[in-house]
Amino acid sequence: MLISIIVPSFNQGRYIRETLDSILSQDYRPLEVLVIDGASTDDTVDVLRSYGDIPELQWWSEPDRGVVDAVNKGLARAKGGIMAIQSSDDVYVPGALSVVMAEFAADAETALIYGDVEYIDADSRPTGRTALPPFDLGDYIGKLTFIPQPAAFFRASAARAAGDWREDISYAADAEFYLRIAQQYRVQKIDRILARYRYHEAQRDKESVRVPRDWTKAIEPWTRDADPRIRRLSRGSVWLVRHHYTPPRQWMKRTWYSYRMLLANPALFRQMDRRDLFPGREPIWRFLSRVKRALGFRPRGQ
Repeated sequence: MLISIIVPSFNQGRYIRETLDSILSQDYRPLEVLVIDGASTDDTVDVLRSYGDIPELQWWSEPDRGVVDAVNKGLARAKGGIMAIQSSDDVYVPGALSVVMAEFAADAETALIYGDVEYIDADSRPTGRTALPPFDLGDYIGKLTFIPQPAAFFRASAARAAGDWREDISYAADAEFYLRIAQQYRVQKIDRILARYRYHEAQRDKESVRVPRDWTKAIEPWTRDADPRIRRLSRGSVWLVRHHYTPPRQWMKRTWYSYRMLLANPALFRQMDRRDLFPGREPIWRFLSRVKRALGFRPRGQ
């Protein structure tokens, strides 16, 4: 079965060759790679041209409305029965596609498969990894687990049934898209690292305002669900995401969000950092750290 890998891109010339090499070097065929570039102004197009006429690689470079528009163009053009969306700064590990395609072949009812990711820095050095639990829809709605986009694969039939990515929630579009698939179909998590997720300064998901804003809008229908557990989980997730994307220096907001989390879903008490419930923890901690340094104590971890 043909697998289509969609690569939305804009000004990722530093990383996109590593991304494409990680796809084209996979041991699974047939394969098509669709790069949807938003008219990059760096050397991205030069990198794409350097691949010549490789039949498995197609690319377009033209102005678009952003990553959601690029992904939707790719979904419309893809011909594979299985699809994936790979960021132009992330990479697959060797053998990932063969593993995933074998899982799809073994279970015709599964519509979305994902695995773990290894975290890497701007220079591709490993910094950690995930060890995600089996998929649970309630936990996903509650933001107690997540589906890493670089390690996610889905059937084209499920994608068409779910519909396009939503441009009005650009910073939560992937999570909401997977949620629509999970509403209708079986989702499977496999205990294997399938991709490497890169952290670097230019990333979109570091947006402390836009990610919580868009997730709040995406999850809103679930906050009115008939199931009380789903209502608690979805409402708690709104405040959990706001807390997660609020930097420690904004300690008043973080404390407020912690209490709102617990009011919405008291079960989060078992999983949260309970020190965030103490108002003023962050400035007090910084003051005590300065005192320790003044007294000659070395900072923790040194």
